[in-house]
Amino acid sequence: MPDALRKPIIHLINGFMNENGGSEQEALHIARLLRDRSDLTLWSPSSRCSPELARRHGIRRIGLGLGAGHRPNGGTFVFVGSHWRNKLWPYLCRAPQRLIYVFNTFHPKLLALTATHPPMLRWPRTEYVFISDFQKTLLGVDGEVQPSPIDIAQFSPADGQHPANARPVIGRLSRDTLDKHDLEDIALYRAWAGEGADIRLQGATALRAAAEDALADAPAIRISPEGAVPAVDFLRGLDVFYYRTGAHVETFGRVVLEAMACGLPVVCHRRGGYAEWIRHGENGFLFDTTDEARRLVGALLADRALRVSIGEAARRTVESIYSDDALRARADFYLRSAK
Repeated sequence: MPDALRKPIIHLINGFMNENGGSEQEALHIARLLRDRSDLTLWSPSSRCSPELARRHGIRRIGLGLGAGHRPNGGTFVFVGSHWRNKLWPYLCRAPQRLIYVFNTFHPKLLALTATHPPMLRWPRTEYVFISDFQKTLLGVDGEVQPSPIDIAQFSPADGQHPANARPVIGRLSRDTLDKHDLEDIALYRAWAGEGADIRLQGATALRAAAEDALADAPAIRISPEGAVPAVDFLRGLDVFYYRTGAHVETFGRVVLEAMACGLPVVCHRRGGYAEWIRHGENGFLFDTTDEARRLVGALLADRALRVSIGEAARRTVESIYSDDALRARADFYLRSAK
């Protein structure tokens, strides 16, 4: 087959350990963008790769056996939230023509690990894909900027309708780790519950443990573990999406864009990559202080028409970010030949 007609060979590498993990979801979304336009193989270098994910998506474990079929070989290597350092397998395969890291953290140590390679590998220059200008600026490294992919056909308003809950519902979801939560939010949740709202927090059992008894006597506050309800179903049951993290800094914050895609008004702390897409007062709200957060959510609770108009603008924003033309242009980056 002439080279011009041959599909690019792409090896997409991720741990694929947690079905609800942001890194895993990002890798799978990239795979969907590239599958029809490339010769694509998904790989996991981890012994903790999820058997269910491997079965469902045809993910292969990287091994040290004889023959090229046990590991990525040539073509383009795309690492998503993973890296190759301290592994033997890279020394046993043909060098890639392109080397791409989808860099979704702020950790300078990982940046240093991926920036250079031992000369004997003869790997090409590292190309970075960052998931927000916010992240790229803080790291001070050149690279492509692409928002994390989202399936906006799946994440959409329920039947085109807005929730009609008897009591307005404020909610958020995340990984179930304490660094994903700000302890000042405990008082906010209690206050909003006292003002007539229901609070649903998925992925917040770590917060409940840290709160000791502060959330125990609040029946309007419902806390569930990570993944208890599929994300799209959870979001469709809300009237307002609220988000602030603790020690963890969101380089992108896919869940915020998923909430916007579901037609929800979002109220989010300004620190995070998602803030680039929120126009305060038009398609969502940004805050710096706890008092600002309480006031903004209070205004939405009191005005259903405002919730609807902001949510509709949020949906339009996400549709523009993830239009077919925009997604195809982002996929083109991975499909380019080596320079």
